[in-house]
Amino acid sequence: MISSHLGLLLLWTALPHCTANPFLQKPLPSAPTPGPDQLHGRFLHITGIFHLPMSFHISQTSTDILIDVHPDRFYSLASSTDSANACHWGKGSAGFYGAENTDCDSPIALLNATFHWIAENLRDSIDFVVWTGDSARHDNDELIPRTEDEVIGLNDLLVTKFVEVFGKEDNINDTDPTNDFTIPIVPNFGNNDILPHNIFTPGPNRWTRDYAHVWRKFIPEEQRHAFERGGWFFVEVIPNHLAVFSLNTLYFFNNNPAADGCAERSEPGYEQFEWLRVQLQFVRQRGMKAILMGHVPPARTESKHSWDETCWQKYTLWLQQYRDVIVGGLYGHMNIDHFMLQDTRQLDTKLMNGVMRPARKPRKSSDLSIQSSAEYLTELREGWSRLPEKAEALTEEDQDDTWPSFNLGREEKRRKSNHERFLEKIGGEWGERYSATLVGASIVPNYYPTMRVFEYNTTGLQQGSSNLYIGGHHGMPSAGHDKSEMYEESKYLDKHSFVKPKPPSRSQPPGPAYSPQPLSLLGYTQLFANLTKINAAFALPLTSPAAEFAYELEYNTRNDSIYGLEDLTVRNYIDLAARIGSYRPRQDDLSFEDVEEEDYSVNKNKHKKKKHHKKKKHHKKKKKHHKKCRAISKVWFTFVSRAFVGAKDEESIRDQFGMDDD
Repeated sequence: MISSHLGLLLLWTALPHCTANPFLQKPLPSAPTPGPDQLHGRFLHITGIFHLPMSFHISQTSTDILIDVHPDRFYSLASSTDSANACHWGKGSAGFYGAENTDCDSPIALLNATFHWIAENLRDSIDFVVWTGDSARHDNDELIPRTEDEVIGLNDLLVTKFVEVFGKEDNINDTDPTNDFTIPIVPNFGNNDILPHNIFTPGPNRWTRDYAHVWRKFIPEEQRHAFERGGWFFVEVIPNHLAVFSLNTLYFFNNNPAADGCAERSEPGYEQFEWLRVQLQFVRQRGMKAILMGHVPPARTESKHSWDETCWQKYTLWLQQYRDVIVGGLYGHMNIDHFMLQDTRQLDTKLMNGVMRPARKPRKSSDLSIQSSAEYLTELREGWSRLPEKAEALTEEDQDDTWPSFNLGREEKRRKSNHERFLEKIGGEWGERYSATLVGASIVPNYYPTMRVFEYNTTGLQQGSSNLYIGGHHGMPSAGHDKSEMYEESKYLDKHSFVKPKPPSRSQPPGPAYSPQPLSLLGYTQLFANLTKINAAFALPLTSPAAEFAYELEYNTRNDSIYGLEDLTVRNYIDLAARIGSYRPRQDDLSFEDVEEEDYSVNKNKHKKKKHHKKKKHHKKKKKHHKKCRAISKVWFTFVSRAFVGAKDEESIRDQFGMDDD
């Protein structure tokens, strides 16, 4: 078995894996091809890169970016994919690049092919990388328990892969490790990047110290104290313009028994929010913007409550108070492609006065299985069904507040009144009652491997190389290194009180998450690798060259007729969520199809009354075939299909999500 695996791995390293995708190489529609001193207006979001137990040896060559590896000691090609065997044992359908639609972890082949594809297609057209954690395997095989050295080693391997793709070639004598990359890469703790998984104790601890070394090329020198203390830090990915904040969401995570929410000053979650408040205030003062990123997203439904409630409350308040600064929030962990809204009307009333209620008992929150994902998505829809309904469209004259009301007819007055009530319900013209969180699916093939390329507005930023990342240190004040400095404003408060962040100035225009402006997110391209098709080329016995590995387009929000997102501002997500949640969709959100149904109807003669009955007659049911026109909410159907990265067929989606009921 080992020799056969080795032969396949050696064969695989000799095969071509991708060709350049012309679609991805095109410049932004609104911008010329960027030169060496210009931003590209794109960045990459990847999460759950791979979970792989293995022994490995790394060697670098000048001819390709693949890693020469010893055979995988655990993941076994053509092994069983059931939960008891975990693609380690038995015989089954485990593919060369992974076992899609299962809970198996991924082989090294998928990692190599993915980074090769990034190098060929994305490396020269993105400005930075957001890497939201989980780079070690799950602990799902009792016969092969994980070790601390293995977990650290796998993350070290990922750093090596990033060096191969994005490393500088001319800094051999440079002693600054943060100057090793052509673009910034911002990592993050996943719940499987530690041991035991989920359990992250208050820092400094073994994991913050170890990762401070493993990620030393990514963490700015002035941020290392904060990182070693709690695993949080930020990077100025566009100096003087944009910072990405890597939050340690494991301190917010309900499944972390070593942390107890964000209400008490003794908790690391409380300290992290104090650090974030101080840093976002500096961002505001410098006229910069910020992206928040983390591993575990703030999911909050009946069956899925990922964060401690006190942490969710503070996070939602922070998003509201810094809405002039925050561009958006990017997360992973859940393996499904979706988004969520935070509603400020669900904030505790005492929170607005800087008082946090004691931490509530956490709800149970398990990892999402295929079945529980269906329940979770259905609950999201149920919640969105209660969103304020968008009012009828107004004419330009109707929307003009200076238009004299006495010149409006009755119908125009009614529509204007409805529109005003709608705006009041969503927090004004820009929907500032809500904030949006975007969750990316993973490269690990629970469904299909996937990654996301965001586009953002670079207007006013294309003025020269001073905006480009050059590595090394940046100008952000290093506040928060001294704990006494962080708590100066709150040191006289009791243990459940905190300093409420200051809101934006009344004269401040809406922030980049609400109104299109420089650094606002314009859209994203969702890419996936169809493992069903690609793995089929490796059917044993292997008699011909394998198909090329490639990521392909699943959808692009900028030209997607179903979602219809003009950009990724919150108001557009409110409208999309309301359409997904509608159980009476508007006409253009419906699709129709003919379905043949069978039913058994009783002979109509039995309903006729008769005066005389000599004996009771039994009438046989007649089998009938007829066609029925079924209406389906195509926006809800599309949302579900994209959540599973297109890996679930249409029939199973209809059966599992009750599409017949729309």
